[in-house]
Amino acid sequence: MQAHELFQYFRLPELVDIRQYMRTLPTNTLMGFGAFAALTTFWYATRPKALKPPCDLSMQSVEVAGSDGARRSALLDSDELLVYFYDDVRTLYEGFQRGLHVSNNGPCLGSRKPNQPYEWLSYKQVAELAEYIGSALIQKGFKASSDQFIGIFSQNRPEWVITELACFTYSMVVVPLYDTLGTEAITYIVNKAELSVIFADKPDKARLLLDSVENKLTTGLKVIVVMDSYGSDLVERGKKCGVEIISMKAMEDLGRANKRKPKPPTPEDLAIICFTSGTTGNPKGALITHRNVVSDCSAFVKATEKAIIVNVSDTHISFLPLAHMFEQILLCVMLCHGARIGFFQGDIRLLMDDLKVLQPTIFPVVPRLLNRMFDRIFSQANTTLKRWLLDFASKRKEAELRSGIIRNNSLWDKLIFHKIQSSMGGKVRLMVTGAAPVSATVLTFLRAALGCQFYEGYGQTECTAGCCLSMPGDWTAGHVGAPMPCSLIKLVDVEEMNYMAAKGEGEICVKGPNVFKGYLKDPGKTAEALDKDGWLHTGDIGKWLPNGTLKIIDRKKHIFKLAQGEYIAPEKIENIYIRSEPVAQVFVHGESLQAFLVAIVVPDVEVLTSWAQKKGYEGSFEELCRNKDVKKAILEDLVRLGKESGLKPFEQVKGIALHTELFSVDNGLLTPTMKAKRPELRNYFRSQIDELYSTIKM
Repeated sequence: MQAHELFQYFRLPELVDIRQYMRTLPTNTLMGFGAFAALTTFWYATRPKALKPPCDLSMQSVEVAGSDGARRSALLDSDELLVYFYDDVRTLYEGFQRGLHVSNNGPCLGSRKPNQPYEWLSYKQVAELAEYIGSALIQKGFKASSDQFIGIFSQNRPEWVITELACFTYSMVVVPLYDTLGTEAITYIVNKAELSVIFADKPDKARLLLDSVENKLTTGLKVIVVMDSYGSDLVERGKKCGVEIISMKAMEDLGRANKRKPKPPTPEDLAIICFTSGTTGNPKGALITHRNVVSDCSAFVKATEKAIIVNVSDTHISFLPLAHMFEQILLCVMLCHGARIGFFQGDIRLLMDDLKVLQPTIFPVVPRLLNRMFDRIFSQANTTLKRWLLDFASKRKEAELRSGIIRNNSLWDKLIFHKIQSSMGGKVRLMVTGAAPVSATVLTFLRAALGCQFYEGYGQTECTAGCCLSMPGDWTAGHVGAPMPCSLIKLVDVEEMNYMAAKGEGEICVKGPNVFKGYLKDPGKTAEALDKDGWLHTGDIGKWLPNGTLKIIDRKKHIFKLAQGEYIAPEKIENIYIRSEPVAQVFVHGESLQAFLVAIVVPDVEVLTSWAQKKGYEGSFEELCRNKDVKKAILEDLVRLGKESGLKPFEQVKGIALHTELFSVDNGLLTPTMKAKRPELRNYFRSQIDELYSTIKM
């Protein structure tokens, strides 16, 4: 590398006489510069070649003729969507059987106790345990049938997967429950799915379930299988209300003594009823078939096969909830290929310790975790020199990304990023993020810093987790990739929001073998989600980019997710807050890259002065609107009303800005029917919103 090239490469000013410039530098600087130049020359000379993309990255999706603008993956040879990648894997039961064969009875499920190494169950052990648990269920009178629903109320652990495989071995259906739904929602699901047996991990969860039985809220529940140890008091309490409490070990023994021949499901049989938390009202049970799950897994394998193939040497860290379809898809992919699944200890605060011990190669993440990683890395770069080195190294590796190069053995990895990579066990080769959007800045930096293939996906429960995935070799951020090989995607007009399909914008609709069958016992909600032609209407607004990838740009009906994945219905919150005495109008705002809500509040000009006087504040309307103590008092009143109305903590705003002018038709912030123009409000108050997010610390 010539001197002028070096300066250009480092974006230093072009100098006519490099030698003359060198003479002006101190000796120690010259020595440092010489070493730096030598290292950089070495890096440049040993620069690896980019991964060959599986398709032309300038056109990653193809429009299907006669389909009203629908697009498919460019990886497909025809317009026929992919359903099965492996001919012998058409159900989740068959997927595990394939893994059992290719693993040569290798390690399958691993768990650990504090400060201990991982202990593993082999594929054969897991298969036997699944048959024992399934046989025990049949012995207790439950049916080997796709209309037999089995509840699982547990954190991720080997028993979760064993119970699920037991269900699949005998054509039963899994109904996951999870803590964040809340007691009322769990009671609703138990009744809606008519659950008579539930597997619970801890005695506390069994007690919670018994509370509902004792209060005559879930009279159909008859058996609770508890994974952890428990006392005789729990058994006696169950007897009094007609519920049998039995241990997982006792079920295993019962099944071993009464072993039944497996009765595998068909592809069209139900596999999982995945209840979504929803935005308002009760959760909805999405009916997911074996074909749905296997097609989505097959599409993931097809999309990444040219870049990375999961195999028996891979290890997956399971900490994202198995009650959600994202983790279920990853579980299916791992088991089908005979890979290992190691579970976290159940405490997210110990995840980094689990990573170091397990040394996973496959690491799924959600944006909230990525944001924490990003913030932690930059907070540790706490001197000017450290920050400069971090910025410099990341820019060099980001330049490699733009050339399609992914690696973890560069000079910058050895000098700067090795510690970050080691903190995750040092062996990660594949990461996938989904569930909510991730900042392009965060994703690009972590792709560079972690030096592994890092995919971003998009989808929802109703399309079995995924319908879009970034393409191997395209390491740009700010989009969710192209349609997966199992999905057609089209955009339809949303006239009220001025999004038109003819302009490449509109509501995202999905069709394919991964689209669910509807909601459990809810034809009305099913009809809202699935149209007569089988298209799933996601409610998200997308935009086609010139390279055939999809960008999420808005949410229809203004329902959105926060960074943790909670759904927010802002109008519901606004209707509660508007009851605050000093408030005339309120606009609640949230973003999928932020963990909390903020609001713009217009105080009532006729009420604010007298209301403020009662609290000891004086001044004109404008002065009161600038008073920080008045703003704090209004916020406290909003939160009080929210609590009284049953808002969850994440539905409460954490900060407000006061605005003196009413939203109106004249200033373009209201429709002629006096409804809020949310995109216009968001743009109008962008600076206030950005300031709130920058100043509020969570």
